[in-house]
Amino acid sequence: MRALNRLILAIAATTVLMAPARLHATPRAGQTAPVLKITTTSGQPVSLDTYRGRVLVLDFFATWCRPCRDSIPHLNEMTRKFGKQGLQVLGISVDDGGERAVKHFAEQYHITYPIALAGETTLADFGVRSVPMVFVIDKKGTVTDVFRGFNGDVGRSAEQLIKKLLAEK
Repeated sequence: MRALNRLILAIAATTVLMAPARLHATPRAGQTAPVLKITTTSGQPVSLDTYRGRVLVLDFFATWCRPCRDSIPHLNEMTRKFGKQGLQVLGISVDDGGERAVKHFAEQYHITYPIALAGETTLADFGVRSVPMVFVIDKKGTVTDVFRGFNGDVGRSAEQLIKKLLAEK
């Protein structure tokens, strides 16, 4: 019975992520990033205007997602290497376990960048149906690429793109 309940919960969670309440297409490279108004787990309200003039990496993740966990050291390293040059990483959790669980996860995995919880509107506006999903947004607020999943190749491609964007005026 317990295994059946877990299976039902897993299917329900997957269904929620795969079919958000409002279906929106994922923004593509070259499109202006959707409006973002969110509050970090430290209580800081942020929007895309907060990061205007900086290269922004939006990392949609879940605490239960193995590839999401695998990407954290890479995101921490990019923050360390490029933060002073104008890179900002913002983790956006799709978990529904609440802020406390996400804060605990951030401490456990030594996340060095801000974290926020995604609401339905944010998930719909960015077309998030699976995780990890990473948006790279340039200094003017334009989506330059969207990466789905994580592995070494994705990490290297994202880093090359970020270097290029940071070099632009």
